[in-house]
Amino acid sequence: MTRLLLADDHAVVRKGLIQILREAGIDAEVHEVSDGHEALAALRETTFDAVLLDISMPGKGGIEVLKQMRARGDQPPVLVLSMHSEEAYALHLIRAGAAGYLSKESAPAQLAEAIKKVLQGKRYISPEVAELLADSLSQRQAGSDEADEDDRHRQLSSREFEVFLQLAQGLGPTEIGRAMNLSAKTIASHRSRILRKMRLRTNAELTLYASRHGLI
Repeated sequence: MTRLLLADDHAVVRKGLIQILREAGIDAEVHEVSDGHEALAALRETTFDAVLLDISMPGKGGIEVLKQMRARGDQPPVLVLSMHSEEAYALHLIRAGAAGYLSKESAPAQLAEAIKKVLQGKRYISPEVAELLADSLSQRQAGSDEADEDDRHRQLSSREFEVFLQLAQGLGPTEIGRAMNLSAKTIASHRSRILRKMRLRTNAELTLYASRHGLI
């Protein structure tokens, strides 16, 4: 039987997703976990055919879980679910190795289609994400060094983006370093590059930018 790992810190959301699976005729044994640490522990103990991963969970978030999975190699495909729109996170997560990205506000039929594709070993690219990927490719081919005002966060690397999100939530270098197994000095270096790339000066400006763009 197909085995799915469902990682989301809201029990109601997990039950709703399982119901969507059932109604779509997806016969799977679903293992539920509520945070990133539990997800990684489950992956060490059990072989899964796919992972449905919430991006925002206490402790280790979805981005860090995805990176640790990819670092181990030979891990199941991951469909990332989020309350945030595709514009906010999709490109970073696809580049980080996710098989697909979908907003939780998507219709049940779209979610069922995404899960089926991921289980088949395919990527799920929604029309919105496809457009973002096309725009990103066009910008690279054009050799543009300057991002639009609304797109500055997209030029960050996956690691820089993860640090940016935590800085924007008010966490300091020591806290972020502890969560990411990096030194505070390394986090401070990331912060400097992030501010320079985004043409911002302070953490407060990072927070304001993230809030305006629906990233926190």
